[in-house]
Amino acid sequence: MHEPRSRWSMVAVFALLGAVTQVLWVTYAPVADAAGRYYAVGDGAVGWLANVFPLLYVVLAIPAGIVLDRWFRGGLAAGALLAAAGAVVRLLGDTYVFALAGQLVVAVAQPLVLNAITGVAGRYLARRHRPTGIAVGSASTFAGLIVGFGLGTVFADDIAALLVVQAALAVAAAAAVLAVLRTPAEHRTEAAPAGFGALRIAWGDPYIRRLCALVFVPFGVFVTLSTFAQPLLEPAGVPEETAGLILIANVVAGVAGCAVLPVLASRRGWELALLTTSLLVTIGACVVLALAPGVVTGFVALALIGFALLPALPIVLELTERRAGRSEGTAAGLMWLAGNLGGLVVAAVVGMLVGEPLLAFLLLAVLSLLTLPLLRSFSRVSTSVPARSPTS
Repeated sequence: MHEPRSRWSMVAVFALLGAVTQVLWVTYAPVADAAGRYYAVGDGAVGWLANVFPLLYVVLAIPAGIVLDRWFRGGLAAGALLAAAGAVVRLLGDTYVFALAGQLVVAVAQPLVLNAITGVAGRYLARRHRPTGIAVGSASTFAGLIVGFGLGTVFADDIAALLVVQAALAVAAAAAVLAVLRTPAEHRTEAAPAGFGALRIAWGDPYIRRLCALVFVPFGVFVTLSTFAQPLLEPAGVPEETAGLILIANVVAGVAGCAVLPVLASRRGWELALLTTSLLVTIGACVVLALAPGVVTGFVALALIGFALLPALPIVLELTERRAGRSEGTAAGLMWLAGNLGGLVVAAVVGMLVGEPLLAFLLLAVLSLLTLPLLRSFSRVSTSVPARSPTS
């Protein structure tokens, strides 16, 4: 019997939705000062319009994964509708209350969308195409950050127009996803166990737990550099505008890495080798930033970190999809939960060292170094063996 065909239309519309959720997340980051004036609030209040996303992800990652494992099409449809609804809520008034309410709704949608990366690949793509599908889904989230910052630059002086454009993108993405979801998936249609059964299966697998531990620091390093690169590089004479360009280069390099490295890793069986390399590159780049910070080293080091470190996410998600079987949504939720916790914890610690860039960058290098021994607990054979049979 031939394996059902791959439906790339689902991957395409899902990638659009994934990108839009990230656009909505960083809406106010590139226009923080203008948003503060528009809503008549301080920098702290504007910061919360983005900070609610990782905080709610920590709370909702597992419930969203359970929903996707049991009712994948309904869960993803809900995520699409919530993302569009949140973007529209922000248009209902020009006060901070509507802005925060809209961001909260989108933040609820985000785990339903991002946890579905592995599910889309598993349900709509043939086995040989799934690494590519996961890489595309992951890369779309990083591409969304680039688009979000780009839109902020274009509409820096017109917050109202910025919100209208983003709402139109969100509604269009939701409509496209709902249209494609009308056709049932042809791959892996068996539902996961009811209640917390999927969580017990996923967390009960030591391999999944090790993957969670593995993503904690790399995700935390990326979030920390995205948050504090500008103040950490400022003492070395790097202007704020240049730091923004450095961060864009970091994400662009990451999207390029996601387009190449995860697929290569899956085809050649190089997953663990590339994960090890990503950590080594991160360690070296952070040491360079600690000892010789500057414009040139900032561009080169953060571009290398982006190219090597960001593809670690789709690689880990592909290993998760291959391993977790019918509990893949919950397992993916565990990965995102661990990553967001890493972002919160590592960023909080480094945030106390913003005035000491040398120590901050060296700490990131040491944390990455301490993650390397975790890779020794993995083997190529174990990446191919499901935690449970789909019929168990």
